Amino acid sequence: MQPNESPSDSRRYNRQLIQLKGCTVNRIRIRRPDDWHLHLRDGAMLKTVVPATARSFGRAIVMPNLKPPVRTVAEAQAYRERILAARPTGSDFEPLMTLYLTETTTADDIRQAARSDFVHAVKYYPAGATTNSDSGVRKLERVYPVIEVLEQQGLPLLMHGEVTDADIDVFDREAVFIERHLDSLRTTFPDLKMVLEHATTQDAIEYVQAAPGPIAATITVHHLLYNRNALFEGGLRPHQYCLPLIKRERHRQALINAVTSGNERFFLGTDSAPHPKHAKESDCGCAGIYSAPAAIELYTEVFEAAGALDKLEAFASLNGPAFYGLPVNEDFIELEKHSWVMEREITAAEDTIVPLRAGQPIGWQQSNG
Repeated sequence: MQPNESPSDSRRYNRQLIQLKGCTVNRIRIRRPDDWHLHLRDGAMLKTVVPATARSFGRAIVMPNLKPPVRTVAEAQAYRERILAARPTGSDFEPLMTLYLTETTTADDIRQAARSDFVHAVKYYPAGATTNSDSGVRKLERVYPVIEVLEQQGLPLLMHGEVTDADIDVFDREAVFIERHLDSLRTTFPDLKMVLEHATTQDAIEYVQAAPGPIAATITVHHLLYNRNALFEGGLRPHQYCLPLIKRERHRQALINAVTSGNERFFLGTDSAPHPKHAKESDCGCAGIYSAPAAIELYTEVFEAAGALDKLEAFASLNGPAFYGLPVNEDFIELEKHSWVMEREITAAEDTIVPLRAGQPIGWQQSNG
């Protein structure tokens, strides 16, 4: 396949492979995917985690929840330069930057972001919802004037869609957020581009499928692979702990049905979130799963198990650019059905990170960079 071939050409190629009677599919080729929800952290860790994503993905929406958070265009530009400096030699990986929405964010901050050529969205965290979210929004209505400017400027609002009220069961946070906030947002700002990040529930899938206006959802590979039993399999499993939490099996099945449906409102977002091993394996462990080293291979496992390899490219490579108004990547990657074992630990500067599927086999492997 040549770089100027259309997405439909690539889908046709993979469909022909999959439909060969009596044959097992051992290789697929898809247009290079993008990651529409990624944590890269900062400092020395960048040198390890940026190459892991750049291996497979052309671009990534980079989360702004550093300490301190990335709140302005100038801070986003500085962070972007640090990410670019951590790319492997010869890599064209492009970080797509975001701003952290706070109750002190101004309309001018949003207008400056819209004028830049590297800030592509603004991220909403409810205060206290996840890692480094203490600067998040405590009452959503307080930032409605800023959200109005987002709507006017065409910048997407990326939502960590949970409430953090102490009286709400932690497994119900997403469903309650949808009930309390999403309908109000859509009614008040009908043209606002919204992404419900890391959707985890059947409630989220049904809302995104049916809601009017420009709305989409990213779905992680760990929420596709596991239900909440994985948190307690043989004991407490800190490396399966993430926020939002993995949910019941019926929710996992709803996510699988969504990503393999071909619906253009769903696209790939790993929410890959590295933490040092000692911070995960502590008496107050961090939330986050580091999936980047094998993300595309693990998504491929999910699609193969669902009998939907022909739908992988749309989810991974086409739907996201269409929502963000960006061109698809021009090059392709190939994946081979080949079993290999993920490292148990990955060295990152003076720390170690335990990746998803550590010490376990993975059934597919990317065969080109």
